[in-house]
Formats: sequence, C-alpha cells, structure tokens
Amino acid sequence: MTARPSSDVGGAAPADSEWTRWTTGMHLLVTDPTVLSRARAIVDAELDAIEDAASRFRPDSEICALAAAAGARTPVSPVLADLIGAALTAARLTDGDVDPTVGRALVDLGYDRDIADIDPAAPRLASIAIRADWSMIDFDGSSVRLPDGVLLDLGATAKAVAADRCAHRVHAETGSGVLVNLGGDLTTAGPTPDGGWQVLVQDSDDDPPCSITLGGGTGLATSSTRRRQWRHNGDLVHHIIDPRTGRSAEPVWRSVSVAASDCLTANALSTAAIIRGHRAPDWIAGLGIPARFVDQGGAVRTVGGWPQG
Repeated sequence: MTARPSSDVGGAAPADSEWTRWTTGMHLLVTDPTVLSRARAIVDAELDAIEDAASRFRPDSEICALAAAAGARTPVSPVLADLIGAALTAARLTDGDVDPTVGRALVDLGYDRDIADIDPAAPRLASIAIRADWSMIDFDGSSVRLPDGVLLDLGATAKAVAADRCAHRVHAETGSGVLVNLGGDLTTAGPTPDGGWQVLVQDSDDDPPCSITLGGGTGLATSSTRRRQWRHNGDLVHHIIDPRTGRSAEPVWRSVSVAASDCLTANALSTAAIIRGHRAPDWIAGLGIPARFVDQGGAVRTVGGWPQG
C-alpha cells in the first residue's frame, strides 16, 4: 500500500474495511459507520466489473477478446469503454508517456500473469515487435479497433479509475463521506472527518514517511519502481514501461506521489513522472500540480505546493 490513512483522524473515527485484492492492499473508510457494509458491497461490485472488463490475466475478460479480434472493430461494454477512454485521456495528458499499447512489452518482460505468480527462472522469448502507440487506437466511445497484434494494458490507469468510480458511487448512493485507497490510488468524495482525511504517504517501510491532510473531492496516487519488481533474464525490471523503448523506465525515482482533483489525473502524472526521470520535477512544477519525489537514496523533493499535514 503506497498511501494509507492514519488511524488518528480526529473527532468520530470513520468506519473502515481493509482487504487484499489484485495483489495489493485495499482500504475503504466512510464517515457514516452505518453504511460500511453497503459501501463495501458497492466497491466489490465495481472491482468485479473492472476485472471482468480489463484483466490481462483472465482469458474470459473483454480485453483478452480484443487481443483476439485481429484488427476488427469490436463493441465494448460501458465499463471497458470508460477504462479505454480514461487511458486515452492519460495518454493525451502525458504526451504519450502513459500509453495503453504497451501490453506486448510487458508480456515480453515476463509480466504475463499476476505478479505473485511470475517465475523469474522461466525463459522468455521476445515476440515480434508491433510498432504502435496510443494514437492508433480507433475508439468511438462504444467500440474499438486495434492494430492487429497490439495488446492493450490498462494497468497504468484502471486502478485509478476504479478508485474514482468507487468513491463517487459510494457517496452518491449513501450520502456518506468516503475515502477509497486501492493500493496507493486514492480518491475522496463527500464530507470529511473533523480535520480532513489524514493520510500517510510512504511507499515502503524504509521510505521517509509524509503525513498530509486531504479534503473531499481529491485524488492522490503514488507510482513506484519498487513495488512490482521481478527478474527477467537476470535483470531486475519493474512494471512501468517507457513506450519509446518498450523496457522498464529508468528507476531515477523510487516513487512519485501526485495530488489532483481526481485519481486518474494524479496517477497519469505520477506514472509519467517515473518515465520522465530527471526531467519530471520541472515538468510537474510547470503544471502547478503538487507532487512529491523520492529518489533511490531516499532524498525527497516536493513541488507545486505539496500539502502538509
């Protein structure tokens, strides 16, 4: 978990539920304890729908059916349409740094199954490279056509979209204030506890911790080069792909955290910052977006008025 609400939230403590899914920690908090079970059911239903639509690791998912469509136009469900639209929004926002057509590159690096199931000793043969980028996705809002051989991976944005969808739906259906944290992709909606949501931002136990206060209607995302790592042909690699090289981005930063008005924006920028490396702080600062960078030595740099606790 890359960003976790602290236990001291002031005033009446929100009710919460913690569990593991998608090989990451998940945390739901609501300001009205009477709606917790209903809120958890809403979140579970959203996560089920997103997994059905977008999991690369389930052969019955919609996204796997797209890979088998051989370039034909294919109708998509409203959920997958939302996820594809969000991925293209992230690509435009980051000038292509966050590119959903990197699925084949991830497979070639050995990330063709759940991270917990990767066998680092298994030999990997590279597939024939398909030159494609996000601008070649032909999407009209209800159907999509991909270049033949292109494999979509929505992992860079789908969890952030899930956090946004879950938080807004819980608030809309229960009226409660809510914080949804899906493995470091965090969204708040509705009223906050007294003093706001107190959040501890820390990618791993040996990282410098940072406590911040968030209001309602906020997104926070942390992208990390250390959380999803594995060995590929003897080299340590991670899941954030530079689409220009088809390889793991150079790990200049251990982690980058970004706060924005929604989690999709925060996640797109934090992921792109990992890919941009040394150029990222000036880029994010120029956008006027709050961000926190932790380099490989543990040194911290903040830009854009990063919030304080």
